[in-house]
Amino acid sequence: MEDYSLEEKDSFTVIGLGTELKSDYTDYAGINKEKSDFWQAVSQDGRLDYLKGIATNDYIFAVNEAVNNKMMHYAGVMTEAAAPEEARVIQFPKGKYLVVRGEAETADELNNKLAGLAFGQALPEAKDFAYVGGPNTTVEMGQRGGLVIGEMWIPVVRK
Repeated sequence: MEDYSLEEKDSFTVIGLGTELKSDYTDYAGINKEKSDFWQAVSQDGRLDYLKGIATNDYIFAVNEAVNNKMMHYAGVMTEAAAPEEARVIQFPKGKYLVVRGEAETADELNNKLAGLAFGQALPEAKDFAYVGGPNTTVEMGQRGGLVIGEMWIPVVRK
């Protein structure tokens, strides 16, 4: 069951290790493959385990952010620890967020599903709010009944 709502969130910070996405922003298959390859790499080379080790909770963040006209994608966590040298400190503003909830068989599938619902359905249908840029994130929150559960958080403003 997927649903979405508008929620007020305090500002928060995610420490992320990232990659530049080279596919055109309209090439969803290319972008999804690049993200999937990146997650496979950080899972295998120990970077994701390192992040989990410094995290203040069990949430895993998949962050999308435009930085210096580049489309960036990060694996991140909330932490009080100092960021490793190659990491980016990603600031999410206090304010309203479109929150889309869902579940899927894998984290990769969850990320793609929630992004599709958020950008393909919820935002186009929105009459009262709009996404004006800034980082957005899929948050993997755990497992239930063999499925990965999570949410996508997109900062929005009232129209």
